[in-house]
Amino acid sequence: MMDWHSLPPLTALRALAALSETGSTVAAGARLNVSHAAVSQQVKQLETHLGLALVRRGGRALELTEEGRQLAEAVLAGMEGIAETTRRLRGQAEDRPVVITCTPTLAAHFLMPRLPDFQQAHPGISLMIDPTPQLRQIGPHGGPGGADLALRYGSGHWPGLQARLLVESPVAVLAAPELIPPDVLPSPDDLAHYPWYQELGTNEASDFLRWQGAALAPQRGVTSLPGNMMLEALRSGRGVGPMARAFVEADIAAGRLRLIFEDVRKKGYFLVWHEESLRPAARRLARWITAQAAQAWGAPQGDATAPDGPWMHL
Repeated sequence: MMDWHSLPPLTALRALAALSETGSTVAAGARLNVSHAAVSQQVKQLETHLGLALVRRGGRALELTEEGRQLAEAVLAGMEGIAETTRRLRGQAEDRPVVITCTPTLAAHFLMPRLPDFQQAHPGISLMIDPTPQLRQIGPHGGPGGADLALRYGSGHWPGLQARLLVESPVAVLAAPELIPPDVLPSPDDLAHYPWYQELGTNEASDFLRWQGAALAPQRGVTSLPGNMMLEALRSGRGVGPMARAFVEADIAAGRLRLIFEDVRKKGYFLVWHEESLRPAARRLARWITAQAAQAWGAPQGDATAPDGPWMHL
């Protein structure tokens, strides 16, 4: 087992290795982005730590002693192994598909219709789309099954993650005019006696009614279905249900659906990522999603909770 406490400081070992490669403290300092005085000091600290002379000081040039040469060669060999392993792992990471998780509703109504544009612009990038209402792990703590990016509905605050608002959208409680005619203005208690639809994996129906001080009637059940089926279910006129308003504006304008209530407690859809682990391929997808959202909905206004990520400037 490695005795970590007995090892010399890594910065001092790097200074000795760089000195061995370059032959001068000035060149070694430039390679390490430190001053030549810092290189000299680190080598002296290393000599003190080991109780050995590692460099012969005399004249203009610095020459490593035999002990210094052996140690420098060992450090360089170890560093080269680390560098090679890092290159290999980075290569493996870049070969993996970019994983993006989002709700089935967003996948069906926003992402899938636009994917051919991304595939044409980036033919070498493989994607894995995970349509789920569940919050998947994002970034370095997500493990092998984690996601690179997420499209999430909420307020924009997820601890440890960056978020950028794509579109402001309250939740709209909707019904077909055949079910609730335009001249009928139901209260939340009235709505509780209608059949309800909600996206599979959520409790949006009971959550909305509870917020309004009502509860679903015991004789009325809730039908949970995949998000990509919600719009057709509501158009059928067989039940009431919540959807993000951004996806039903055309149906409301055309009279296919009625807007009964709005739940404004959450802000809208956000692009979410972990800055430390965002791979180049994922950054390209993030830029593309942001551009597509701006084309579809325009730039969000007053997006104080969602700072621009560094990928915006790449």
